[in-house]
Amino acid sequence: MTDPAGGRAVLPTPSQTVGPFYGYALPVPDGGNIAPVGHPDTVTVHGHVYDGKGDPLPDALVELWGPAPDGSVPTATGSMRRDPASGGFVGRNGLEFTGWGRIQTDADGHWVARTLRPGARGANAPYLAVCVFARGLLVHLFTRIYLPGDDAALAADPVLSRVGEGRRSTLIAEEQSPATYRFDIHLQGENETVFLEYR
Repeated sequence: MTDPAGGRAVLPTPSQTVGPFYGYALPVPDGGNIAPVGHPDTVTVHGHVYDGKGDPLPDALVELWGPAPDGSVPTATGSMRRDPASGGFVGRNGLEFTGWGRIQTDADGHWVARTLRPGARGANAPYLAVCVFARGLLVHLFTRIYLPGDDAALAADPVLSRVGEGRRSTLIAEEQSPATYRFDIHLQGENETVFLEYR
């Protein structure tokens, strides 16, 4: 390769790696244990994050936010405990409900959250707000997890009603057993999850 300005030979420079890298500082211990310990309205929501080829992503982050079962916005300031010696996070205290969690996918691209069943807010059917961070994404993605059970509320939801009938199922979790739901996130491909844009 020659330098176009000077005509001399130059060596190619190594390519740059696109970040950010989510495995450092962002994962939160116990990030998926959002519900207070023993709360009767606890539900488990889990799934996988898949790339466009259908391969699971072992290094994605899934953030969840949801209202309390009565639909109110949680006002607790936080439930994370710090180690007094190191200052690092050691997990949640298991008492307050902040409605927020951040879960790193495991080696199989799987994530699990235990949270409270969200209540309805306004005209919306009950849902969990989701933000996905993954390699190859320069901008994080937003979606929703609707829990099945109230068909009338789902049919009347203003967001779901704007999504084509064939794609709505990508926003509704599958009930596997009472209080356990599966929600897979497909970043691209035939089963691509519906992602939302906020303006």
